[in-house]
Amino acid sequence: MIGVLNLQIGNLGSICNAIDEVGFDSKQLNSSMGWNELSHLILPGVGNFKTAMNFIKRNNLLDSIIDFSNSGKPVMGICLGMQLLMTKSYESGINYGLDLIPGEVNKLDSSKNYPVPHVGWNSVSIEKAHPVLSNIKPNRDFYFVHSYHSICDDSSHEFGQTCYKDLITTIIAKKNIIGFQFHPEKSQTNGLQIIENFCDWDGRC
Repeated sequence: MIGVLNLQIGNLGSICNAIDEVGFDSKQLNSSMGWNELSHLILPGVGNFKTAMNFIKRNNLLDSIIDFSNSGKPVMGICLGMQLLMTKSYESGINYGLDLIPGEVNKLDSSKNYPVPHVGWNSVSIEKAHPVLSNIKPNRDFYFVHSYHSICDDSSHEFGQTCYKDLITTIIAKKNIIGFQFHPEKSQTNGLQIIENFCDWDGRC
């Protein structure tokens, strides 16, 4: 059972439909109840870092997320969900995240005619092998919608990059945790392959 955290933002339905498309069952999580039956956890989201973290704390979801991550079961963050994996963000001031992958979230550089938010298709260079990236050919295009990007403290956690004025990290991973700045659920065949790989993954590398 793939748990999808309902942060009341983003396209939750698209993620659940993608999970169904690749042959797995999903469950939307609105509280700290029912987590024991989950095999995997997805943190989705399109929105504000501070708002999302406040929602997690207000609904007593923080301990559930941390405990699930510490169990060794697979965790995936998508877009804002990837940023929430980090230590802190500078969106709407300084706000602290889940600190599952050490690092920070900064705003994209909007100079030199690179509009922010970054919206649309862009290629991703996969820098390291990972089970969730199996059968993804080099430099495939994926769909992005974001104004902030993640910077890992440890470069060994950076698995993919995209050029948007500068090189930005768009895939991060540590042990049983992986994050994507782009939206696999909106990225057609390659995105569905990533979701299927994740749902098949046992959390070990």
